[in-house]
Amino acid sequence: MATHISLSLSFFYITTLQIISTLAQSDNYIIHMDISAMPKAFSTQHAWYLSALSSALDNSKATPDNLNVIATSSSKLIYTYTNVMNGFSANLSPKELEAIKTTTGYVSCMRDSPAKRDTTHCPHFLGLNANQGAWRVAEFGKDVIVGLVDTGVWPESESFRDEGITEIPSRWKGQCESSIKCNKKLIGARFFNKGLLAKHPNVTTLNSTRDTEGHGTHTSTTAAGSVVEGASYFGYATGSARGIASGARVAMYKALWEEGGYTSDIIAAIDSAISDGVDVLSLSFGLDGLALYEDPVAIATFAAVERGIFVSTSAGNEGPFLGTLHNGIPWVITVAAGTMDREFHGTLRLDNGVEIDGMSLYHGNFTPSHVPIVFMGSCDKVKKLVKVRSKIVVCEDKNGTVFDQVSNVDKANVVAAVFISNDSDSFLLDNRFASIIVTPTNGEIVKAYISNSTANSAKASMSFKKTLLGATPAPSVDSYSSRGPSSSCPFVLKPDITAPGSSILAAWPQNVPAEVFGSINVFSNFNLLSGTSMACPHVAGIAALLRGAHPGWSVAAIRSAIMTTSDMLDNTMGLIKDVGDDYKPASPLAMGAGHVNPNRALDPGLIYDAGTQDYVNLLCALGYTQKNITAITRTSSNDCSKPSLDLNYPSFIAFFQGNGSREAREFKRTVTNVGEGQTIYVASITSVRGYHVSVFPNKLEFKEKNEKLSYKLRIEGPRNRKEKSVAFGYLSWTDVKHVVRSPIVVTTIRFEF
Repeated sequence: MATHISLSLSFFYITTLQIISTLAQSDNYIIHMDISAMPKAFSTQHAWYLSALSSALDNSKATPDNLNVIATSSSKLIYTYTNVMNGFSANLSPKELEAIKTTTGYVSCMRDSPAKRDTTHCPHFLGLNANQGAWRVAEFGKDVIVGLVDTGVWPESESFRDEGITEIPSRWKGQCESSIKCNKKLIGARFFNKGLLAKHPNVTTLNSTRDTEGHGTHTSTTAAGSVVEGASYFGYATGSARGIASGARVAMYKALWEEGGYTSDIIAAIDSAISDGVDVLSLSFGLDGLALYEDPVAIATFAAVERGIFVSTSAGNEGPFLGTLHNGIPWVITVAAGTMDREFHGTLRLDNGVEIDGMSLYHGNFTPSHVPIVFMGSCDKVKKLVKVRSKIVVCEDKNGTVFDQVSNVDKANVVAAVFISNDSDSFLLDNRFASIIVTPTNGEIVKAYISNSTANSAKASMSFKKTLLGATPAPSVDSYSSRGPSSSCPFVLKPDITAPGSSILAAWPQNVPAEVFGSINVFSNFNLLSGTSMACPHVAGIAALLRGAHPGWSVAAIRSAIMTTSDMLDNTMGLIKDVGDDYKPASPLAMGAGHVNPNRALDPGLIYDAGTQDYVNLLCALGYTQKNITAITRTSSNDCSKPSLDLNYPSFIAFFQGNGSREAREFKRTVTNVGEGQTIYVASITSVRGYHVSVFPNKLEFKEKNEKLSYKLRIEGPRNRKEKSVAFGYLSWTDVKHVVRSPIVVTTIRFEF
């Protein structure tokens, strides 16, 4: 079985680990146990699990006092879990696993699986201001604790300075392992690799929470990094770097390693985070294609949410195709990635005086001027490129071949290049040589200049390290961001929200190369990365602000506030676009409810709340067995008397047959007034093409704060629509101050999950 972890960068750095297994070999398994079946003779779950293991190993029957037998079985035990689930992980042969299944109290098991890992301007782009709004009200997230399960942390980064931060809250129970010097900003640092080592005993890993990859340092400082003046990526994105909740504390749980990130370690990390007392968890990774009762992220986060911990997760980087999203978990928030209004440019100055800007991240010193420039068409012949390597080469991408063109130019060792392409992602370029990407319109200007010049007289110069703010349209959903619906629970619309994820500047370890050019390593204290991994900690930081401003709000209330106050419009006042769908208006299957707006989320007016029993009702309606549900809830006493797929959620998704027959779907929602006392909300519908949507009642009259009122939304159709389609619109509840908006998706597409 080949497995991999892919770092959520635009250039997708991938670590691959080949695993060869046969039925005769042992493997790691996560075992769920029913705590109510534990014999009274055992004082701890740990002792009971050791006893169960020893029985499975065909040793003499164990008792709490039989230490020799317990010692024999302890070599097989990897972790004991007490928060996220009742159970343990162990390295077992197939025979031993079958023996475990006969143990009293056994519920279920799953194989240990690998997880996929999915700024200076970001706070300003999100509208955050020190003098008003979320930052001022929440005091920058003061004393809120943000935990991250990731690749570790580089504690010497300036982004973890603790000047001006108050003493660590007394409720904090976490710790820092010996190789990490913590302070009042970075208050926790632990590592978890027992599962990895049990699976691959010959792997040599650093027993430390230190970040050897950069991903964890980047995500943690995005969420809650301290202010650092003069940050930049080799002159690009220069400014003051700070996390979204710069006053919050950071706790790092390293469970993602260069060699892999296994669920037994991830579960142990989240188990510890719950015990330690984090308020928010940021998880920039996920597993694909698993039912909720098999998904360790779903299982572990259920326990976290029950404890009042807000969990932000990444949607994945498999876009732009529908149904590619992971972490479609009803009790967490699932975050898609969007662009910002910031671009990184280089300039091509033609010798006729015309200047053309293009995308670039080249950070070398390109000093030649008046360099001959030549058009080489598709640049598909390396030998021809070698003959003009001393010139600025112009390549035209007509069939999505810009990546191959960059590779060919690099192989030819060309001095500089201009790529004409509709693909404006500067990360496609190889920064080993000076290059820019220009639009086809500007490309025609360059080509005309070359063709109208006499032989060898066309010349140009290039300059770099320009950062442009105010680019339009922004934000947009980026093409790599995974799309819904969720395979694990398609009846809850996912993703939930879009946040900045492309070209995000944040801290980077000083000993990890920011770029590698052949044998040359280039280092930087800050790095630009792209992915839903970068979007996820933005929302974690915003949740920390909301937790600081509204400590009494539930996890569902915070999620609801983030979703219903999000932006639909970009900076051109048009609907937010989808880069992966030719810049058409973005569907909620791509962007969720909209683009996050932290200041508006402070005062949402109404919230959609949900609790443990609501999620149990959903699990029951999914057709899960009691054993399946117990794997998630950690209890065998699950009430399935009122199963319902209609979760009280701030969004709607309806699946229709699409055979031309008339159908109807009805949803019930309950909203809580968290705004001022008396107020009246009136409903309005943005039409859903081909369907009739109605709301009853269409007016909600609240007499006091915290009052709850309910309504029903009905979707009828389709109207003469037999073709496969996805249609969407919005329901808005409006009073004199608030607009509480929810997306509606109706589809006739049959998704094969």
